[in-house]
Amino acid sequence: MTEMLAIAEDITTFRQVEEKLGLTLSENRQFFTEWMTEVKYGGEMMTSALPKRLTFDEFIEQYPNDGKRYELYEGVIVEMPPPSGDHEDVVGFLTRKLGVEIERLTLPFNIPKTGFVKISSVDSCYLPDVLVVNQDNLKNESLWKKESTVTQSESVPLVIEVVSTNWRDDYHKKYADYEEMGILEYWIVDYAALGARKFLGNPKQPTIFVCNLVEGEYQMTPFQGSNLIVSPTFPQLNLIAQQIFDSVC
Repeated sequence: MTEMLAIAEDITTFRQVEEKLGLTLSENRQFFTEWMTEVKYGGEMMTSALPKRLTFDEFIEQYPNDGKRYELYEGVIVEMPPPSGDHEDVVGFLTRKLGVEIERLTLPFNIPKTGFVKISSVDSCYLPDVLVVNQDNLKNESLWKKESTVTQSESVPLVIEVVSTNWRDDYHKKYADYEEMGILEYWIVDYAALGARKFLGNPKQPTIFVCNLVEGEYQMTPFQGSNLIVSPTFPQLNLIAQQIFDSVC
């Protein structure tokens, strides 16, 4: 108990709980809240250690101007791990390939450098690695002009997360939130095979999952090696999974 109290004294965010106790943010948030509320220090409840929950407006207003990336997880600001060079190689490759397809087919799409996806039902806001927006619907997005934020599934034909060390967020939390929002297509690009074996097999293999929304639920289709990526948003896309994996310098 003494050790638990010592840990609790320094914890102020969900991410610190993950690091100190080996927990998963997306799966153990309720445990964190209950634990931080119940643990006592010096005879008083440690409610002051609980991070303050923010609204989206407060998140945007308080967004740190320090060059780092932050997301809002159910009202709590979470700092994103710095991306690796390999991660950015994949992001750049996908952005370039999709951009060429958008230009070739003269689609009303764009890929902004930075764009938030606001999940209103859970007070969360994400910065996808690749966000394809439908410019025809941006006129209906009241937050786009000032905050580069979309809230409607009609504005997001495709969203992509390139998996990094916080892989559970992409496979679990963002998967569920993008599904609930109604985004028609979501890619999980696990080029380094960081996810669980139940997704990637044993031994684990680099995999791209195309999640297609069918009757309100995502259907996950895996692509590996020489598999041609099948994308409902870009049906003529000529891209195999290995090309994406080989984009790492």
